[in-house]
Amino acid sequence: MNRDEAQRIVRETLQNPFDKGRFRYFTKNLLGAIDESKAFPVLQGQYIYEPFRSRVKQYERIGTYTDPDGKRIDVLIVYLQRDTTLDHGRTTQRNFIARYLKERDAKDAGLVAFVSPGFEDWRFSLVRMDYKLTTTPKGNLKAKEEFTPARRWSFLVGSHENSHTAQSRLVPVMTALEPGLPTLSRLEEMFNIETVTKEFFEKYRGLFLQTRETLDTIVSENPTVATDFETKGVNTVDFSKKLLGQIVFLYFLQKKGWFGVGRDADWGTGPRNFLRELFEGKHGRYENFFNDILEPLFYEALARERDDDFYRHFNCRIPFLNGGLFDPIGGYDWVHTDIFLPDELFSNNDRTKEGDAGNGILDIFDRYNFTVKEDEPLEKEVAVDPEMLGKVFENLLEVKDRKSKGTYYTPREIVHYMCRQSLVSYLETQLGGTAVAYEKLGDDQLDMFGNETKTGQMDLAIEHGSGPSIPKKDIEMLIHLGEQVGENEAAVEARGRETETYSYKLPETIRQNAGLIDRRLADVKICDPAVGSGAFLVGMMNEIVKTRGVLSIFIRDPDRTPYAFKRECIERSLYGVDIDPGAVEIAKLRLWLSLVVDEEDIREIKPLPNLDYKVVNGDSLGSMTWDVWENALIRELERLKIDYFDETSPGKKKNKKTRIDSLIARLTGNAGHFKYQTHFSEVFGDRYGFDIVIANPPYVRQEGIKELKPALLNAFRDFYCGTADLYTYFYKRGIELLRPEGHLCFIAPNKFMRAGYGKNTRELLTKEATPKVVIDFCDLPIFDATTYPSIMLVKKKRPDAVDTTLAATFTDAGQLESIEQTLDAVGFPMPLRSLRKEGWTLERPEVLRLMEKLRAAGKPLGEYVNGRFYRGILTGLNEAFVINETTRQRLIAEDPKSEELIKPWLRGRDIKKWTAQWGGLYVIFTRRGTDIEQYPAVKRHLEQFRTDLEPKKSSKDKRGRKPGSYKWFEIQDNIAYYEEFEKPKIVYPNITKTNVFAYDGTGWFTNQKCFIIPTDDLFLLAVLNSKVTKLWFRTTLPLLRGGFYEPSAIFMQDFPVPVIDDSMRSLITSLVQETLTGPDSSAVPELEAEIDQLVYQLYDLGPEEIAIIEGSTKP
Repeated sequence: MNRDEAQRIVRETLQNPFDKGRFRYFTKNLLGAIDESKAFPVLQGQYIYEPFRSRVKQYERIGTYTDPDGKRIDVLIVYLQRDTTLDHGRTTQRNFIARYLKERDAKDAGLVAFVSPGFEDWRFSLVRMDYKLTTTPKGNLKAKEEFTPARRWSFLVGSHENSHTAQSRLVPVMTALEPGLPTLSRLEEMFNIETVTKEFFEKYRGLFLQTRETLDTIVSENPTVATDFETKGVNTVDFSKKLLGQIVFLYFLQKKGWFGVGRDADWGTGPRNFLRELFEGKHGRYENFFNDILEPLFYEALARERDDDFYRHFNCRIPFLNGGLFDPIGGYDWVHTDIFLPDELFSNNDRTKEGDAGNGILDIFDRYNFTVKEDEPLEKEVAVDPEMLGKVFENLLEVKDRKSKGTYYTPREIVHYMCRQSLVSYLETQLGGTAVAYEKLGDDQLDMFGNETKTGQMDLAIEHGSGPSIPKKDIEMLIHLGEQVGENEAAVEARGRETETYSYKLPETIRQNAGLIDRRLADVKICDPAVGSGAFLVGMMNEIVKTRGVLSIFIRDPDRTPYAFKRECIERSLYGVDIDPGAVEIAKLRLWLSLVVDEEDIREIKPLPNLDYKVVNGDSLGSMTWDVWENALIRELERLKIDYFDETSPGKKKNKKTRIDSLIARLTGNAGHFKYQTHFSEVFGDRYGFDIVIANPPYVRQEGIKELKPALLNAFRDFYCGTADLYTYFYKRGIELLRPEGHLCFIAPNKFMRAGYGKNTRELLTKEATPKVVIDFCDLPIFDATTYPSIMLVKKKRPDAVDTTLAATFTDAGQLESIEQTLDAVGFPMPLRSLRKEGWTLERPEVLRLMEKLRAAGKPLGEYVNGRFYRGILTGLNEAFVINETTRQRLIAEDPKSEELIKPWLRGRDIKKWTAQWGGLYVIFTRRGTDIEQYPAVKRHLEQFRTDLEPKKSSKDKRGRKPGSYKWFEIQDNIAYYEEFEKPKIVYPNITKTNVFAYDGTGWFTNQKCFIIPTDDLFLLAVLNSKVTKLWFRTTLPLLRGGFYEPSAIFMQDFPVPVIDDSMRSLITSLVQETLTGPDSSAVPELEAEIDQLVYQLYDLGPEEIAIIEGSTKP
């Protein structure tokens, strides 16, 4: 099938109301062939599983498909009940197909059209099962009788939807571009939301740059605009970002039909393309779209309260939104300052590189499907959803111009896991029935409250003994599976009893204590101290709302709605801080969008809350101490913040904000900067801190925070380390922000686990807290940057001697899709005493015991070689200093003295096990103090590169080597140990996938990609190349991206070299000599095996210990 025909089929099927004939033709062409003999007619009534009858009216199968891998897929049509929209009961729809597939011989997936009568849109979905299968007595495969998760990916299609994204994903499968029938895995790729995210970000980024550059031109040419912007502190970068944010926000709202509503009509009846109608002049003529249409829409229609919400300028109803999104940035004078952004910026007929007509803001946004529903772990829509928008915004935070790359966003699977696990741990602490404990306030808490400590703060009682004891496994079931079993629980509750067919799935402890659990969820206090786009705040809110929704089955209160839960959660539970004001605005927008999603009142749209004191611009790492605690002022501050949250009157809002800011200034002594205890005073009163601190702290290396170090030293005192990266201070601050027995959950680099600068962090997390979960992702590509992330979940409680933590190392990217299941498979309880201050190794107890035995068996390598580890030579410009044989011969021919400076050159890549393979290169070694005038041929050669060889006078210079006191012709580094290169030595690469050590007796010089140990000790070479060292690499060295290790001296110096007598040394040396004689010989593997056995003897290892090493070091 050619591309045009495939596009036509997709367009006709997916841009129209559902038609069974078109859908059958479409699926046949998509899959290549379906077995229509397996079709069955419409089933309804008793054939609909009872828990789903309120949502599902009938269904039919139009065929089956078996992919090249043997995966079985049913093609289905599900007709929903008349009062069920596509967005209502998404979980029910997914669970209905899951139940169907499970009971139809454990089918692997369903390709499903979900159709809601009376609506012109429908949903095209792929539902895939993740079975745990068992074999029946007759040998048939059967799904285990347990909760089987199903995942659904969907396109929202129909008359109101554009098929641009669907075409880009489906057409390649339908055309000859991809021959052969599609596999189930390929079908999943069609629905891959991440591909859409990356594409949308690039388009959005282009629109931002185009808008900013257009504004720059206007500002440079229009003095009135320039003066207003300068006076109000407005820049074109922030203006452009806010404008695009406002427009994209309205794209979500117009999907709800909130704009263009008739005077007497209900909300939700407006056109779904209102912004396009505005541009086309259907709601009023204009001379300039931005100046005459968008600015009045933003700053009048949406920002000002009207009795009937009727806006005469557009002759329709427009909802009053409040909240601040539609306040002019910086308070610029939009009424009197004319900003004539060209209409072509918003829509035009220019062709894109993909061949689409129009590259304006509205043109681009019109091509994408927008959905107001947040993405969930098991429910993904191939559209721009609020979660994707958050990702786009966060990536855009650092983009200022066309050279900017953007920042990095926490993947949604990681966010979901961290939020769920934090909530489980919080509820376990609150409801686990532990004994009453009394703790003295620590120094951190006392510092917060200064000299005037509040009554009752010196002794803090944490009481859990009086309530019920709910096991952790029951809490986990509620959080992880509650929504999945909700229909079942509701069916049982409706009957008033259990039957043979339907019985409760949630434990009795959950059902009997639903009200108590609900109160704890409503009362939780959560903070993200590096809030970014608000992903964690929104994620925590969604988990709380879903869980409270499940509990509603047992509480039965009609006022318990998702909207009410969200608004209460935002007001009572969520707090965020970010040093970037742009991030704060994005986080607010995400929270507002989350509310809009669940606003179902067709008569009255509630104004958005004011979030100025919920998500705050400030430095999370500033000082935590204060000297003022005036109860009367604090109570007044907290009362005003409560009032301000819901205030809609512009005048009253301004007045209350002024009073709040004045009180904060008074309480902080006019410090002029953010302080947790004041801005979030309601959390640090009787609660003593947050229940959960959750974040992805910024990944900034210590070299990038030089200007911050004095302030960090002042704020963190004994915790401060001059070589520590920025994220480590967030660990300290996060622990300080927690109430006793609160939980911190971070995703941050794993470097602190083993690096020297991480010692303070390691001690913090094992002395002032109890690690509950430690996950090392090593080099998995979780972020676009190379970050080596890890997840830490800790409880603020001093650990007991017998405490353990759930530890795991993830090694495959596929494991990220099912983090809980992966933890079940690879996680293990690790004694906390094994998390040593010298460094953490996430290994099972038997491996750790073996490592301790190895450490005790010999002398540290650093002592054994008297600290003589040396790095290779950094020339600063290899193009000039590294030469081949031809150039060497030429220089010597011109001046024989040149040979004195020319040395054979070995690179890291040249080093193999036992010996090196020289690449025929040389280095001109002009060390410090070389008289270049004595070597005229070398000088002439280097003169060619002089501009690039000169030391830079400033790091801002574009050409030259790094600043320094060396001369232009000298090697960049001062290699005082240069004579060691000419001696016998062991050489090894600084980046390697395994232990590779070679002997050099020829005097090679090496580049900076190598280390050398000056010695002719062949016994040491044998030990370093043994499987024992291979295990040491795996358990001790940092794992880099691509499976590489970095055996730098700081790690290698602790490697234990076993004690040996002369006879054993002689035997091992002879085996090494034999290996060196023929390193490529077929006999080498046998020689290595014999060496390994002798090394095992030296460490006194038994059969079980040897088995651990052999099993852990397989290729």
